[in-house]
Amino acid sequence: MEVRTRFAPSPTGFMHLGGVRTALYAFLYARKNGGRFILRIEDTDQERYVEGATEVIYDTLKACGMQWDEGPDVGGDYGPYIQSERKDIYLPYAEELIRKGKAYYCFCTKDELDERRRAAESRGETFKYDKHCLHLSQEEVRRRLDAGMPYVIRQNAPTEGESSYHDMVFGDISMPNDTLDDMVLIKQDGMPTYNFANVIDDHLMGITHVIRGMEYLSSTPKYDLLYEAFGWDIPKYIHLPTVMRDASHKLSKRDGDAYYSDFISKGYLTEALINYLALVGWNPGDDREFFTMDELIEAFDVKGINKAPGIFDVNKLTWFNAHYIRELPFEKYLEMVTPWFDSVFDGMENKPDYRRLAELMQGRTEVFGLVPGMVSFLRQMPEYGDDLYFNKKMKTSAETAGPVLEMIRPVLEGIDDWKEDIIHDRVMEKIAESGMKNGAVLWPLRIAISGLANTPGGAFEIAYLLGKDETLHRLDAAIARLKKA
Repeated sequence: MEVRTRFAPSPTGFMHLGGVRTALYAFLYARKNGGRFILRIEDTDQERYVEGATEVIYDTLKACGMQWDEGPDVGGDYGPYIQSERKDIYLPYAEELIRKGKAYYCFCTKDELDERRRAAESRGETFKYDKHCLHLSQEEVRRRLDAGMPYVIRQNAPTEGESSYHDMVFGDISMPNDTLDDMVLIKQDGMPTYNFANVIDDHLMGITHVIRGMEYLSSTPKYDLLYEAFGWDIPKYIHLPTVMRDASHKLSKRDGDAYYSDFISKGYLTEALINYLALVGWNPGDDREFFTMDELIEAFDVKGINKAPGIFDVNKLTWFNAHYIRELPFEKYLEMVTPWFDSVFDGMENKPDYRRLAELMQGRTEVFGLVPGMVSFLRQMPEYGDDLYFNKKMKTSAETAGPVLEMIRPVLEGIDDWKEDIIHDRVMEKIAESGMKNGAVLWPLRIAISGLANTPGGAFEIAYLLGKDETLHRLDAAIARLKKA
């Protein structure tokens, strides 16, 4: 039997990280078992449809390295792969269920249902449909249909006994049938509900393994009742633990940690995000943490999926991301960091040497979005306190800094060929001549021209990047300030 998995997102906006992980596991399982990975767009909820969201799904999966074998844009033997284009498929199946006594027409209005829901809540009960329309006679049903009364088609779920199924992660699961609601299969607009369409489509598309979030654990018995009513084989189930921000909070749009695009816009690498996301809820069975996509395919095993929610730790993701950035070829890093440099230095007459700045920054970059804040001092001198001149190890202070800066200023002014190695040699010669220790001079020099205790590179690198005029301008400002103190 050929393994066939599917990812079936709704085009309602950006891709949630939980959805990306579901797609990833479905992709990995298909590839690991020599099967096929199918993309299906489930757009039956037209009220939530967002223009352009389908393209977002395509772009995200492609960027993550998850190319589908069948789908709306690549075709396949089981299309169309967009549910709204399959609209005419579903009603005949629902009508077949009606003939078998497994479904029925429901004419209850929204107001009637709301009233019953309020009554149930007042009794402290959970509302579920009371099968009111199941008891209508065939003649009454026909009269209402002929009169054009709006209706939905509901599943006729059993009320006695229990339903059981096996999940490859959570094991054997049983549920009392009296807890099952008569879910709607066909809505008033003629469109199928997600719950009905996904069963029909999974069968018609030959899906062998349904991989989805654990929120569907309680709905699965209702799906199995549909498979059994039609006499179809039931696929194998792999339900995935929820992706959480911490033990009690889900990822949220408000906190900016819910969507794939949130992290890409912040400057995280897709490769790092996918590598880390694979480990949120799955363990490879050893101590490995870094995987290429091919290595993930080779290592993936459903037995490694946890039952407990997976905690998405942004700090751990950042650690992963820093590793991936360090491993980038330098030219690739330069290409990727350049737009972030531009966001700071655009409009400057004399921009810093990007190549040299990138050399200093690559080992210090954890997330590209943090780069502007780390290099903005090169454009504008930040506010700083004279206490920064104090360094116990270097034995420096604001009192000792003034004379040191006055000593170095003419050395820098006398350099015509403003290159980093020349700046280094001239300043070091002066330090040796003065008999002072290197740190006693270089620390106050760095503070004076950067205003920061932590910088990419030391005094020589910063002076080179600033250029001669800006370096002398900042040095003069620091000397004047210290004299007033």
